Amino acid sequence: MAFDDNAAASLLYTYHSRMLEQDLTDGILTIRMAHGKVSALDLELCLAMQRAFEEAATDDRVGAVILTGTGSTFSAGVDLPRMINTGGQYIQDFVEALDAALRGLFVFPKPVVAAVNGHAIAGGAILAFACDHRLMSGGRIGVPEALVGVPFPPMALAIVRFAMPSQHLQPMIYFGRIIEAEAARGIGIIDETPAAGDLLARAHAAAQTLASIPRDAFRLTKRQFREPYLRDASHIAVASADEIDAVWAAAATHDHIRAYLAKTIKK
Repeated sequence: MAFDDNAAASLLYTYHSRMLEQDLTDGILTIRMAHGKVSALDLELCLAMQRAFEEAATDDRVGAVILTGTGSTFSAGVDLPRMINTGGQYIQDFVEALDAALRGLFVFPKPVVAAVNGHAIAGGAILAFACDHRLMSGGRIGVPEALVGVPFPPMALAIVRFAMPSQHLQPMIYFGRIIEAEAARGIGIIDETPAAGDLLARAHAAAQTLASIPRDAFRLTKRQFREPYLRDASHIAVASADEIDAVWAAAATHDHIRAYLAKTIKK
């Protein structure tokens, strides 16, 4: 599906209804997650994101993408209540769709700037980590999957390993640390921390700078950076994908998630 001729207009595709808002201005496509209160990742949002990035990759008018959220949250990560209450085939379909959406973002051949407008937790943080440049105006960011009780899907962990300096990788993951924006910049997982009112303008400026790089040069350089992590994810997937899926679907895992949610909501 192609973009409307009026490139400056807000583009809301029917299959993205209530999930993704898109605006193409001066060659920069802004994709805004607007799915519920906190843009929690579910099957439908993952499928919509995968398709949006597939289309943007082949549209010559798109020179770069800004990925952002709505309100005080970028994305709160996986919709855990839906996952544990639905179970069954939904979990398998969701994990596959999450992997495809993350992979599509990670290998997207054009620049992607994350304009993190607020909290980016678990899968929300991984979305930001998959981008080429990351700005965050406030809120907290981290990957508490271990505390939640679920293993990382191979592609998700490859993205975290790509984005997070090695000396912080295990402490952040094993202890499930969720940190403020300035602390995130201090350890190198966020590049800039502009004020909320300046976030999109700074993201647009960064996107324009990256878009000015000749496309083939950027595409090939980006691929060289990321190919080793893609290979690692493929090797892990062959060895343990079924085991990871089984843990996500296990009743004991869901019990642990319920306990985690109960404790977190009380806070």
